[in-house]
Amino acid sequence: MNKVILIGNLTRDPELATTTSGINYCRFSLAVQRRFATSSGEREADFINVIVWRGQADNCHKYLKKGSKAGVVGTLQSRSYDAQDGTKRYVTEVVAEEVEFLSNRSGDAPASQDTPAAASGAGSSDLQPIEDDDLPF
Repeated sequence: MNKVILIGNLTRDPELATTTSGINYCRFSLAVQRRFATSSGEREADFINVIVWRGQADNCHKYLKKGSKAGVVGTLQSRSYDAQDGTKRYVTEVVAEEVEFLSNRSGDAPASQDTPAAASGAGSSDLQPIEDDDLPF
């Protein structure tokens, strides 16, 4: 089984490109905080390269930017290539199947969750107490 689930912040703006056969892809890097702090109390981060394909690549390029929070579900892929200097290079990246934008468009705050109160426009100040005897169950 090969499944990766990440939540992190983009370390740079997404880069959109097209293959020679005309398929769009987008690359970006996520900074994902480690679960535990070091002995000095700091939480380190891992920087994970992500590649997204086709229509989702267009959306990532359009709506994500450096600092945006994103959730990614995909698979881990390793590959190698020969560099121009003749050395063999190895790359490990996540091939995204799903990308969820967790920041609003400005990237300042998390996107609001769809709750019944938010969907109906009712705020907590509009709620009124109800007696247990009035409940239908």
